[in-house]
Amino acid sequence: MITTSTSGQQLQLASSVMASPGLIRLVSEIDDNGAIPERGLACTLGDLSTHQIRQATEQADTLELLDQSYAGLELTAAGQGLADVYDATARWARRHNYPSAQSDFAGRIRHTFALLDAQAGARSGLVDNRADAGLAHVRILLTEWMDTHQPQPGRDTFGPAA
Repeated sequence: MITTSTSGQQLQLASSVMASPGLIRLVSEIDDNGAIPERGLACTLGDLSTHQIRQATEQADTLELLDQSYAGLELTAAGQGLADVYDATARWARRHNYPSAQSDFAGRIRHTFALLDAQAGARSGLVDNRADAGLAHVRILLTEWMDTHQPQPGRDTFGPAA
């Protein structure tokens, strides 16, 4: 069930922030392979520029997704939750070949989040009712993640508090 504490505008803003290719790579890499030593970020995320890595870690810090341990950067509960949202989003997109059969993991997430933004408050327009239901489930997961990890009043990560 979608709660009313997250507005459509907040959902759009948050999903655009969370659709950053660097953030998707960082969170997914840690989720899949465990902690990354801070000095190993450039090697582990070799397809990203230094600027993209810095931006991704700053976004992750702002969203409280990362925790520093002796092993390196690890995901917090919020980070693990976002990784689960990313996985569910990519599964839906892969199942429906969205945006195409050749899309990569991060591309599937970015395009699906963009579809959620474009269809905010409207029926998705997909022909397959199962696809519509699956997309609605992705929206619910994203909204629940936001409601659980909504920043405290005074912080503007996702816009003004509802």
